[in-house]
Amino acid sequence: MNKKYRKTLIAGNWKMNLVPSEVKPFAEELRTLMPKTKTCEVAVMVPFTHISTLRRTLKDNRISYGAQDVSIHEKGAFTGEVSADMLADLNAHYVIVGHSECRQYHGDNDFTVGQKAAAVLEKKMTPIICVGESLEQRERGLTMEHISYQVRAALSFIPEGKERQCVIAYEPIWAIGTGKTATNEEAQEVCEGIRAVIRAKCGARVARGVSILYGGSMNPKNAQELLSMPDIDGGLIGGASLKPRDFAQIIDAVAKVTGEE
Repeated sequence: MNKKYRKTLIAGNWKMNLVPSEVKPFAEELRTLMPKTKTCEVAVMVPFTHISTLRRTLKDNRISYGAQDVSIHEKGAFTGEVSADMLADLNAHYVIVGHSECRQYHGDNDFTVGQKAAAVLEKKMTPIICVGESLEQRERGLTMEHISYQVRAALSFIPEGKERQCVIAYEPIWAIGTGKTATNEEAQEVCEGIRAVIRAKCGARVARGVSILYGGSMNPKNAQELLSMPDIDGGLIGGASLKPRDFAQIIDAVAKVTGEE
């Protein structure tokens, strides 16, 4: 599968970390450390409270920003919810939908994830659709059966012709925040399988153009090897994205893989 047909994306997920006053110093430090790569897009997904600060700080567009979740509702009496329209008004570029923590703690399921992805697309932002298996599912040999269903369910809500505007993130639940990482071959096998699911549902042209990220504890030490895999087009980075130097080193790994260095 030729990577030239799709973008490489390194996306940081800050989760519930940092306070608004820490955002500007972080962004400024990251900008000074970032490699000048032309082949990689960089984004940070932050708590809702941080987006306005990032909007003011990231004026040169070298770093995109977005949110970690979104409501399925357009507006109304939904206390605590944030709509796609609100995020679009802040010029957010990306929105994570279906992260395993949102599925576990906030009641997301395969169908609400699809609804959220569709709402994000409607407002001309890019959804990062998370899929992944538990340790028990992997040990029982159910990884691709489970993930295939997640991918098909999410894409069933996407209008025909807009599937290429989505990003899929494979996040093995057993590797999130544990320090464990799928081997390069294991991560590649699942990402290749995800692309096969997209191909079967949407056709080869769409499958060739959809970026698939790996989201299981990618760090400066393993990034280059993971990003060298033919179906891994970037990373959804957790803990390492909170350390500007580590995050920059992961971005630099893209430049090494693509031969920019």
